[in-house]
Order: sequence, then structure tokens, then C-alpha cells
Amino acid sequence: MSTSTEQPPRFDSASDDAPQGTSNNTSQQQQQQQEQQQQQQQAQNAPAKLLQHFQTNRIDSALWALRLLVIFFTISYVLPIFTSQQSSFNKVLLANAAISALRLHQRVPAFSFSREFLARLFAEDSCHYMMYSLIFFSIRPTLLVLIPVVLYSVLHASSYSLKLLDLIGQNSWWGARFIISIVEFQAANILKATAFCEIFIMPYAIVLTFMSHAGLMTPIIYYHYLVMRYSSRRNPYPRTAFAELRITFEALASRSPPAIGKIIRGGISFVNRLAPQPQPAPTQ
Repeated sequence: MSTSTEQPPRFDSASDDAPQGTSNNTSQQQQQQQEQQQQQQQAQNAPAKLLQHFQTNRIDSALWALRLLVIFFTISYVLPIFTSQQSSFNKVLLANAAISALRLHQRVPAFSFSREFLARLFAEDSCHYMMYSLIFFSIRPTLLVLIPVVLYSVLHASSYSLKLLDLIGQNSWWGARFIISIVEFQAANILKATAFCEIFIMPYAIVLTFMSHAGLMTPIIYYHYLVMRYSSRRNPYPRTAFAELRITFEALASRSPPAIGKIIRGGISFVNRLAPQPQPAPTQ
């Protein structure tokens, strides 16, 4: 006789759920602990990384610190709590001159008495900004003069600050990263606003001269500064700003009475005569 052995029912699927659930929980806890340990290690290593970066990139770090000083002294000029407006104004221009000197040291080779060296020197934007600081160092303090300097400092300091934050850690200082992202998103508008300010400073310099708040040579030297900015190879925004202003004033002349329109067109033609002539492209 054959006896049939009955096997008890198996509940494999039900019995395996509990160990799998506990293993998943433990693995998630381990991952969280590892992430926390990594964040703590990054926070502990951050000062050492920054110090090593500053020692390796001394000129770039000095430029970053000087730009922060420009921003700080501009705020001190607007809110003269600790220092006077004249002192803050001069310190902004001195810091801008130091930034320009360091940038020239990076871009221009060793000094030499040659036409090629001088042509390359005056073609650099850093030389223009150094001239800008020298032009307005001895005039009456005004916020309009500081706006181009502080806008450039905000733009460049933000990009370098983002590099430092990436060096510390990808998830560090999210508030600062958000502000930097706004600045980078508005970079084109910042450069355009800077170009318009540089243009509007020209008539303002003439007014300062007639009010005896600036020297007689200030508008003449600043005119040559504007010519160099118009001919800049790295920054096309001054030429764009002049073109937009010309379109705006031509449209205004067409809508104005004939006498006023004639005056506006005369002003446009006068500015066109003062503009530098476009240089022909070099033959290859």
C-alpha cells in the first residue's frame, strides 16, 4: 500500500516580506548616516580647502577680496554710518584701480617702450577702468560714478563666489547660491545698465565742470575714455547702448515738432561725428 504524504502549506511570499522591509529600512538608515558623515567631513575640510585655494590662486583671490571691498564701501557711501561719503567714494575708486592693475598684470606682458605694447595696453578693458578711477578721484562724490564700478564688482565677485561654494560642497550655502543665480541670470541686463551709466556720465561731467565741481580736463579725458569703451573688443554693450539711444532719439525726433526734431537730429549728427571710425579688418 502506498501512503500519500501531505506537505504543509508554505507561505514563502508572506514570510519574506518582513525581512526585506527591515533590510530596506536598515539600508536607508546606513545611506543617511553616510551622507551625514560626508557632509560633516566636507564642513570640516572646507577651511583647509579654501586656504589651499587662496594660496594657489593668490591674484584671483585678491581680485575677489577687492571686489567685495568695492561692494562694501559703496554701501558705506549710500549709508555713511562708519565713514564719510568722501572717504568711501575714494576707497571705491582706489579698490577699482587696484583691481585694474592686477588684471593688467595678468593680461599684458612685461612692460616695454614700443608702439605694440602701448596699443595692446590701451585696448584692454582693465586699462579703461584704471583711467576711470583716475578721472573721478578728485571730483565731488556722486553715486552715478560708482554705479558702473559696483555693478562690475557684483558680477565678477558672484561668479568667483560660486566657484568657492563649489569647492566647499555642492549643497552648501543654498541661499548664497540662489542670489548668485539671480545675478548670473541678469548678467546681460547688468552689463547693459553699466554701459548706459557710462554714457550718461558724459553730460554729467560737463555739468560738474560748469559748476566748478570738476576740472576743465575732466570731460575731455572722459570723452577719450568713452571712445575706448566704444571700441572695446571684449564688451560690445557700449556700442549696443549707443545704437539703442540713437534709435530712441530718432523716433522722438519724428514725433516732435519740426523745430525740436531739427535740434534732436542735429545732436544725433554731432554725436556721430565724435564717434570713432570703424577700423578695417586686418588682411589675411
